[in-house]
Amino acid sequence: MSQLNDIPISTLHFYLTAPYPCSYLPDLQARSQVASPSLLITPQVYSELVQHGFRRSGTYTYRPHCDTCHACVPLRIAAKTFTRSRSQRRTWAKHENLQATLHELQDKPEYYALYQRYQSARHLNGGMDNDDHESYRNFLLQSRVDTLLVEFREPTIENEPGILRMVSVIDVLGDGLSSVYTFFDPDLPGASFGVYNVLWQIDLCRQLELDFVYLGYWIKDSRKMAYKTQYQPAQGLIDGIWQALARGAR
Repeated sequence: MSQLNDIPISTLHFYLTAPYPCSYLPDLQARSQVASPSLLITPQVYSELVQHGFRRSGTYTYRPHCDTCHACVPLRIAAKTFTRSRSQRRTWAKHENLQATLHELQDKPEYYALYQRYQSARHLNGGMDNDDHESYRNFLLQSRVDTLLVEFREPTIENEPGILRMVSVIDVLGDGLSSVYTFFDPDLPGASFGVYNVLWQIDLCRQLELDFVYLGYWIKDSRKMAYKTQYQPAQGLIDGIWQALARGAR
């Protein structure tokens, strides 16, 4: 991790948090390395930090730095050479009628209502299902970098806005896109919104002629985080070097 010395961020400070319960692997303690002050993390600096395994939650920029565990592997998809699998092609066809529109970060009651439904269905008793409106805003609607909010709506009758099915928050980096968070309608039978969203971000990355979609951390022993190697070619940041990760890597 000494490569951080090569980044023009000499004015930043990095500190370690106290241990806290891991969100992904039971009975383990986690720690994070945090970059501060957040006011100095410009879009250019943030792009460099992401290349070295950092992510953000609101204006809080961090990466895992646990004492004994190295299960969190930063993962990115090489967008220009990505090829959809057979099941991913079926998912794309199933949801390509969704109308995606790009927006600046904004707060709408229907966004928060969808977020609450998603959290209650997917993260029950995981902490985030109890997020109040202020916590939601701090998590997703605060940013000091280049960020897009994407609405995905199912068309209805003409001149109507359509049914909100999914919202995605994405950072635009110097070399790609960083997927911050996505939430979607959890109650539609047979839907594969999460998969479609990743495919859509890869497609957007190609349209912007950027190289990578950063999907956060891959954790092979976490059901919620192990799926990310299904998008190929995938690369993981291991020992400071981006290396190929095979589908279903162990």
